[in-house]
Amino acid sequence: MPAYKRVLLKLSGEALMGDDAFGINRSTIEGMVNDIAEIVKLGVQVAVVIGGGNIFRGLAATAKGMERASADYMGMLATVLNSLALQNVLENKGVRTRVQSAIEMRELAEPYIRRRAVRHLEKKRIVIFAAGTGNPYFTTDTAAALRAMEIGAEVIMKATKVDGVYSADPVKDPSAVKFDRLTYLDVLQKDLKVMDATAISLCMDNDLPIIVFNLTVPGNIKRLALGEQVGTIVAGRNYGS
Repeated sequence: MPAYKRVLLKLSGEALMGDDAFGINRSTIEGMVNDIAEIVKLGVQVAVVIGGGNIFRGLAATAKGMERASADYMGMLATVLNSLALQNVLENKGVRTRVQSAIEMRELAEPYIRRRAVRHLEKKRIVIFAAGTGNPYFTTDTAAALRAMEIGAEVIMKATKVDGVYSADPVKDPSAVKFDRLTYLDVLQKDLKVMDATAISLCMDNDLPIIVFNLTVPGNIKRLALGEQVGTIVAGRNYGS
């Protein structure tokens, strides 16, 4: 039996690149889709928020002199490209999917309407939330926290390329220690970069747990859905007691 009825999966745009330097790696996205399809078959309702860093990074462009709001809007459009790509592969696997965009573009996606999104989930459709929050100065991490709370998700599954949260970058620092469990305040005080501070604060205020896990390990999404200990959980002190 699944441990969760409804989850929000947060994917980074970089996760779609695989070993490529840019864009979308076909084998990577297909592996991702197979794992998502498995938990849909278990009866889990799945929503997805995906970043756009494999195509365009607003903060990087701002650092090079581009006006922040314009750069952020361009980053939002990159998330739409990724959302449509993910939808295409999911639909090819026979998984019913809807893309809802925070920026209206009727020819490509539905506008974001909370009640409609919940209805899609109840009908076992995957809902992909594109274009972040629709506002500049907010990251897709914040969009994930916001949408998760709006649709009543029980957990945010934050997909990364490492197997949890470490005290330092494990690639650069061999002595880095992996945490199995953290509180929201631990993340903020230690500046652990799980998600941005706005997203963590939103989750803390609404007691929404976050599980950080390695997306590149096949089957991890299913293990999480079944309640197995995978990666690092970020929650309140009393979570699970």
